[in-house]
Amino acid sequence: MSTAVLTRTREPYPVVVRGLTISPAAPDLWRVARTSGAIVGHIERQGRDDHVRYRARRALHGGIRSIELGEFWSPREAAELFR
Repeated sequence: MSTAVLTRTREPYPVVVRGLTISPAAPDLWRVARTSGAIVGHIERQGRDDHVRYRARRALHGGIRSIELGEFWSPREAAELFR
């Protein structure tokens, strides 16, 4: 594994969405929770530069399994699915 992969940092989510807490889980991956603390899913950034997409996945059965909700060009569109 390259050093570049090991040194990538967790970034804050690019937008704030009312009613949700979106926190870094890993590089290019964020955990989405309601303000009550209940985890509802994850958003993963894929691609680079002008070809970035955001993949939203809803957590099922206590977060052990998930279902893909779709891919979006905008981080706001991906997050709004969880409201």
